[in-house]
Amino acid sequence: MAPRDGVPRGIDRALPVWIGAALALLVLMGLPLGWLGWMSVSGESGYTLARYRTVFGDPALQKALWNTVVLAFWVGVTSVALGAPLAWLTARTDVPGRGLIRGLVLASFVTPPFLGAFAWVMLAGPNAGYLNRLWRAVTGAEAPLVNIFTMSGLIFVVAIYTFPYVYIMVANTLALIASDVEEAGAILGAGRLSVALTITFPMVLPALVSGFILSVLQALALFGSPAILALPAGFHTITTQIWSLFQFPPKVEMAAAFSVPLLLATIVLLWLQKRLLGRRGYAAVGGKGGRRRVIPLGPWRYPALGACLVVMAGAIFLPYGILAKAAFSKAWAQPLTWDNLTLANFAFTFFQYSATRDAVVNTLELGLLTATVGAGLVALLAYIASRRLVFGYQVVAFLALVPVVIPGVVLAVALFIAYTRPPFVLYGTLWILFIAYLTKEMPVGYAQSDATFRGIPSDLEDAGRILGAGRLRVLSDITGPLARSGVIAAWCFIFIGVIRELSASIILFTPTTKVMSVVIF
Repeated sequence: MAPRDGVPRGIDRALPVWIGAALALLVLMGLPLGWLGWMSVSGESGYTLARYRTVFGDPALQKALWNTVVLAFWVGVTSVALGAPLAWLTARTDVPGRGLIRGLVLASFVTPPFLGAFAWVMLAGPNAGYLNRLWRAVTGAEAPLVNIFTMSGLIFVVAIYTFPYVYIMVANTLALIASDVEEAGAILGAGRLSVALTITFPMVLPALVSGFILSVLQALALFGSPAILALPAGFHTITTQIWSLFQFPPKVEMAAAFSVPLLLATIVLLWLQKRLLGRRGYAAVGGKGGRRRVIPLGPWRYPALGACLVVMAGAIFLPYGILAKAAFSKAWAQPLTWDNLTLANFAFTFFQYSATRDAVVNTLELGLLTATVGAGLVALLAYIASRRLVFGYQVVAFLALVPVVIPGVVLAVALFIAYTRPPFVLYGTLWILFIAYLTKEMPVGYAQSDATFRGIPSDLEDAGRILGAGRLRVLSDITGPLARSGVIAAWCFIFIGVIRELSASIILFTPTTKVMSVVIF
């Protein structure tokens, strides 16, 4: 073939970029996964499967596995039930206060789940919980109104801080769907329900499935909320059971073996996603000519707003209200009277406790660096997988999503082992936290970027390439502008995830590398 600009025809000049991104992912994912695999089968006399037999044969560990399955499934269902209607209301209807609702959803996403769990302990603890004390004062009842130390309480708390994943994915997808497509169906005689089921729903299905799976995987790997709510209730999930294996004397190998069911869950969920979506592809061309008309709700506007505010009350108003009361109180369980009012808590936190300032700086540095590097990397990886640019693109997609089900404590131990020996001695620096955050938060950004690129038709890129543009030029001039909102959302996902990450930080931090979540905990 004749060369063109020094490159033979038919050769993708951007191929080194795709290969480089895939190799970076392979190293980033393969190193901790390799250590996990090695620890799970290594014994004093060589390889052994005894730990796996213990994991699947111990009744206590089996119960923890079942509890985790129940928690994850119902968190996924609840997240879709909350996030999808809210996304539709704010993206396609004239519900009042759409901007306010979006901001409150983001505030819910920013809130660390373990902090929300602490707040709901103060609100719905069976004895001292504010809501239960109020219920007893009003009704004279002896039994509590609600008990947060139950499986249903744990599902509720995890779901109200997980549904923003579904909300943002569905809202972004709806923003790409022009109303002209739906109106064309109505002109052809389809009713509103038929249009929703045959046009709108199939186009948002990838976002719904991705949001459900991401919510399930988040619930599987979450540590903070189960540690606060499940352990006092007398039951374990996988992550709390693994954490207990790290207590003295530590059983790192057993913890590694116990994390394997989480990896298997990832494979099953990704397979299920492929089966549900099949070979179908849905795309909407979003351009200046695509109009997105607001659907009038009529008399249902304010009831819809009320339903949105009820959800936000559980995620934002009540938790932050009780936290604010506690922050200004000498004794949080007592009424906020003048005698109980104090600013000493703030004085101690910001002026007397020296770790606070360093933790804020460290967290912001790590958040900005991780989000910027991570958003660029996941955008490239999602583009590679969705456009099938390299051999083994399925492996790229799998590796990008796998870390979400590796408990942060297990990932932290694997990174600790990997980066406390030559040639990469990073323990004691912010770099090991950066690698941990980049690894742990990558699946969130990847899922968002993947949903974005799947909503952009490849026909536009093919047209650009026919006109002589290279793959990178097409990506920067055509696909990139269309995917900008999705990439920005991925950046926000990663940045917020770094700010509220606890499970890996609690193991990898040192006195000079504390972050905000560790100080809060």
